[in-house]
Amino acid sequence: MDHNSKQFCPESHVMIYLLVAIAVYVFVWFSSPFFGNYNETNSSPSNFPGIGVKDELELALREASLPNRTVIIAVINKAYVERSVNEEATMLDLFLESFWVGENTRPLLEHLLLVAVDQTAYERCQFRRLHCYRLVTEGVDFAGEKVYMSQDFINMMWRRTLFLLEILKRGYNFIFTDIDVMWLRNPFLRLSPLEEADLEISVDTFNDDPRPENKYINTGFYYIRSNSKTISLFHTWYSQKNNSTGKKEQDVLQDLIRGGLLQKLDLKVKFLETRYFSGFCQDSKDITAVTTMHANCCRNSKAKFRDLTTALRDWKQFKAAVFQHPEIIDRIGLDFKWTAHTECLNSWQ
Repeated sequence: MDHNSKQFCPESHVMIYLLVAIAVYVFVWFSSPFFGNYNETNSSPSNFPGIGVKDELELALREASLPNRTVIIAVINKAYVERSVNEEATMLDLFLESFWVGENTRPLLEHLLLVAVDQTAYERCQFRRLHCYRLVTEGVDFAGEKVYMSQDFINMMWRRTLFLLEILKRGYNFIFTDIDVMWLRNPFLRLSPLEEADLEISVDTFNDDPRPENKYINTGFYYIRSNSKTISLFHTWYSQKNNSTGKKEQDVLQDLIRGGLLQKLDLKVKFLETRYFSGFCQDSKDITAVTTMHANCCRNSKAKFRDLTTALRDWKQFKAAVFQHPEIIDRIGLDFKWTAHTECLNSWQ
């Protein structure tokens, strides 16, 4: 018998079995859907052909994405996430509450990516355990309120446009929504199926004129699909940044549309009716169909917050009435009227 040969006692076999069992347990746990914010099914590179995890943005997009590579994007800063002395909530609070009290909107929060332009906003986003991404712009402070049409406001809008171009280039479709848009119903149910349009964009006021140049667009809410045409649109749009003094990015896009860019790029565009995608510029008169409510035609955040708080209260009262008397929903809808947006009206004085 070779005295140098090693022999295993029963205890050694038991130890090996235990180690194997532990290894299997750890593998199953880390592979389960309960570990982290996404599982192997959602994040596997096989679901995103040719694309690896490039960086934090790519990871954030993957975690928030629907199976068809669509995400919901909103941009936040310190002014939207911190309460003032006289307010009990923030603009972000109202925005998120609309998903809670809306119809078929709660699951959509799983696909919302909040893009924070300052550290305070990023930390507040993380605290709420949402999908968050920190957009850093060297040498620029986007933390405070950016009053409509101020130079800081215009600069932030252009930075946003450049960022959204990057998302399109990465192959993601997205709904972009301002934080001052209340989501009352699931907008995907009102958007074109089967990719019939490249861009579906909201308007301040809706008219039946089919000509794009006669539509007054609003870039606070739109759905765009990633393809060569939409990427070219954003490239052309952003290239006008230094030739548009005194204009916000929305005005520049409006000029490009009036100049025939949509036809030149062969873009299929749908302008969203205010009956469904409403705003303070033109209220929806159909509470049974309205999908979003945007605090447009308003100059500052304080006025937006107060009038949106009132609008959300109107919505809750409508829902409560329908819950109590579902058999007369049509009559309740006909009798419904939005409370006047007086704070926003007075914000221009």
